[in-house]
Amino acid sequence: MVEVTGSTPVSPTRSKTTIGACSDFFLEKTATMITITFPDGATREFPEGTTGREIAEGLSKGLAREALAVSVNGQTWDLSRPILSDASVVFLKWGDDEGKRTFWHSSAHLMAEAIEALFPGTKFGIGPPVENGFYYDIDMGDHSLSGDDLLQIEKKMEALAGRDVPYRREVVTWEKAVQHFRAKGDTYKLELLQDLRDKEITFYHQGEFTDLCFGPHIPGTGRIKAIKLLNVAGAYWRGNEKNKMLQRVYGVTFPSRKELDDHLFRLEEAKRRDHRKLGAELDLFFLTPRVGAGLPLWLPKGAILRETLESFLKEEQKKRGYLPVVTPHIGNLSLYKTSGHYPYYKDSQFDPIVVEDEEYLLKPMNCPHHHQIYLSRPRSYRDLPLRLAEFGTVYRYEQSGELNGLTRVRSFTVDDSHIYVMQEQLKDELCRVIELIQHVFGTLGFKTFKTRLSFRDPKNKEKYGGADDMWERSEADIREAADSMQLRYSIDVGEAAFYGPKIDFLVQDALLRNWQLGTVQVDYVMPERFNLEYTGSDGQKHRPVIIHRAPFGSLERFIGVLIEHFAGEFPVWLAPVQAVVLPLTDRHLDYARKVSDDLSASGIRVEVDDRNEKVGYKIREWETKKVPYMLVAGDKEMTAGSISVRRHGKGDLGVQSLETFTATTLEEIRTKS
Repeated sequence: MVEVTGSTPVSPTRSKTTIGACSDFFLEKTATMITITFPDGATREFPEGTTGREIAEGLSKGLAREALAVSVNGQTWDLSRPILSDASVVFLKWGDDEGKRTFWHSSAHLMAEAIEALFPGTKFGIGPPVENGFYYDIDMGDHSLSGDDLLQIEKKMEALAGRDVPYRREVVTWEKAVQHFRAKGDTYKLELLQDLRDKEITFYHQGEFTDLCFGPHIPGTGRIKAIKLLNVAGAYWRGNEKNKMLQRVYGVTFPSRKELDDHLFRLEEAKRRDHRKLGAELDLFFLTPRVGAGLPLWLPKGAILRETLESFLKEEQKKRGYLPVVTPHIGNLSLYKTSGHYPYYKDSQFDPIVVEDEEYLLKPMNCPHHHQIYLSRPRSYRDLPLRLAEFGTVYRYEQSGELNGLTRVRSFTVDDSHIYVMQEQLKDELCRVIELIQHVFGTLGFKTFKTRLSFRDPKNKEKYGGADDMWERSEADIREAADSMQLRYSIDVGEAAFYGPKIDFLVQDALLRNWQLGTVQVDYVMPERFNLEYTGSDGQKHRPVIIHRAPFGSLERFIGVLIEHFAGEFPVWLAPVQAVVLPLTDRHLDYARKVSDDLSASGIRVEVDDRNEKVGYKIREWETKKVPYMLVAGDKEMTAGSISVRRHGKGDLGVQSLETFTATTLEEIRTKS
C-alpha cells in the first residue's frame, strides 16, 4: 500500500484543464473536476474520468511503474478504470495483500489462456487467487494433466506474458455473455451466468483470451516475470460432491525470479515441517480409520503438549478473573434452535441423535451451554463482567476431502470464553481480551500478526440474526476497541459470525504463512434470543452484551501450526520431554536414574535411555527426536555428582553440577524463554 503526499495540485482548479496528470501527454479538454483524497489526508483535483494509472503517473514514475491496482473508496479497481466521482484512493503494490491477490488473479487468467491455446475445447470453471498463488478449475474431458503438461503450460505462460498485453475490462449485457459462452460450449460459465441475471456483467480480455470476471486485474501480462505450476488436484464443481470432479491446477507467480526461488525454498521447508509428518515422528498424535477420519488420538507426548498449553492459558485467565466451567458434549436440539446454530450451521453438523423421542446434537459450539450457566441464577450488575471459560470439545461435519491432519478435523477443543458485560464495560473488556491474545501470541513466538475486522454484509442480511441497530452498534464497538489498542487492521465485509462482528487474528509463522487463529466477537443477538438479563443499579432489568473469545481458537489447529512454526523444536517449557539422561554403560545406570529422579522431583520432564547402545548412537537418535537437553552420565560425572550437557542443535555445553543445570533449566521454563 502506497501512501502519497498531495500538497500541491497536479493541475489548477478550472473547467479547462488536462486529462490525467501531465500536460505533455494529454490533450486539453473541458472537464468536470473531482476531488481525490490520499492516505495522508491530502486532496487534489482531477478531471472526471481520470484513471488510477493517470493519477499514479502524475505523482511519480516509480509509483506508476510499481502500482498493480488501486483501492477506490475501499474497493480494489484496475488502474485503467475511470474514476467518475470524488474518491479516496490508495495505490496497491506487490507488498500489499490486495496487490498480491490482483497479481495472482491475473496470473490465473494467463494460465487459462495458455491452457486454452494448448488444449482447445477445455471448459473453465473458476480461477481465483488464494493465499499463496492461484488455481483454475478446468474440465478437459478424458485428459488428465501430467507433470510434462504442466511444464508445457508454464512455458506457454512465459511466452504469453512476454507479449505484455493489457488486461482490458468490458461491461457487457447478460445476453451477450450467454451468447459468447454458448458459442464456446462452456457450460460452467453459462451456469455461473444464471446467478448473475440482475448484476453487472464484465468480461476481461488479454490477448486472444476472454473470461467472465468481476476483476480487478493488473495493467498487463508483462508484470508477471516468474511462473511455477505446483500441482493438480481434484475438486467438485462448486464444492458439491454431487457435481462433476474437475481438475484444479494450482500455481504461483512473482514479479522476479528471486522471489519465486525463495518461495519454492519455503515450500520445501514446509514439507520438512509438515505437522502430520512430525506428529508421527515425535509421537504426538495418531489418526486411524478405525476411530474415524478427522478424529485425532493424542499420544502421551502430545497430551503433555496440550496440557502445557492449557495450563499456560488457564493461569493467564486466572490472573484476569476468569471462572472455569465444564459442559457436556451433547445438548438438546432445541438449545441450538434457540441460538440459531441450527439451522445456520446445519450443513456442517452431524445429524441429530434421537433419544426417547427427544433430539440431541453433538455440540457444535459451546456458547449456548454457557448462556444456560448465566441463566442458572439471577444476575446483578455487581456480577459483571462475568467471565466463563472452558476448554470445550465441539464437533463439526467436514467433508473427507477437506480434512487435513490437525488443522481441519471433525472433533476439536476450543479455548472458549463468554464474557457478559454491561454496555459501559464493553470497550475496556474488549481491550483486555485483545491484550491477552497479544500476550499469548508473543509468548508462543508469533511476533508478527495481522488483524481483520469481519463485518456483516448489508446486502445479504438474511444470513445474520439481529436488527440493524444492533449490528451498527456492535461494529462500532469492535472498531473503537481496535483503534484504542492501535491495531492495524483490514475490514472484511461478509465474514462476520451470524450473531455479531469479530476481530480475527492472523499470525505469521516462521515460513511467512498467515494462519487465522484467535478471535474476539461482540454479540447483541444471543442476549435477546436467550432472554439474558441482569438487574442494574437502578433496580431495572437490562440486557448484557456478550464477548465471545478464543485466543487459540481450535487447540488442534493451533498445535498443528505450532509444530510447523517450531519445526517440532519446541522451546524448553513446551517440550513434552525436556531432558533425557544417557548413561555411558550399564554401571552408570543407577546414577542416571538418580539424576532423572532428582530432575523430575524439581518439575523437569525427563526420561532415561537405558538401552544397551553406544552413547553416540543415542545422541544422534535423540537429536532427531528434538529433545532440548541430552545429559551424559559417565564415571567422571558419577564421581563429581555432575552431568555433561548437550543442547539440541548446539552441541556440547560442558560439564555442569546437577544443581546448576536444574536451576538454569527451571528458570528457562519459568520465563518461557
